[in-house]
Amino acid sequence: MRKIFYLSSCSTCKRIINELQNVNQFDLHDIKTQPLNEEDLEMLFKFSGSYEALFSKRAILYKTYDLKNKNLSELDFKSYLLEHYTFLKRPIIIFNDTIYVGNSKKIIEEAKKAINEQ
Repeated sequence: MRKIFYLSSCSTCKRIINELQNVNQFDLHDIKTQPLNEEDLEMLFKFSGSYEALFSKRAILYKTYDLKNKNLSELDFKSYLLEHYTFLKRPIIIFNDTIYVGNSKKIIEEAKKAINEQ
């Protein structure tokens, strides 16, 4: 599988996608125009092993909802991820059987290395 979940209005996502080789071989999924559905989220969960791993604690709504002061369960993370696209860490790159979540330099370098070696 080759799929990228990203936000089209995010300059970081756009930059990362532009840096990837053979991006035309990926299914691009803009989470703003195509919000995550239950099926997408379950697939991401199977790759990552956790809803929390997919959850962005840097989202504005995370602060607005004061979620850092709540004890969130995996089901809570799942519910918030389905509620609003801003809670999804991005981009999420699925390449073959590996998932790369977020935009940290280390994660993106790992993704680029794997993709460029193909």
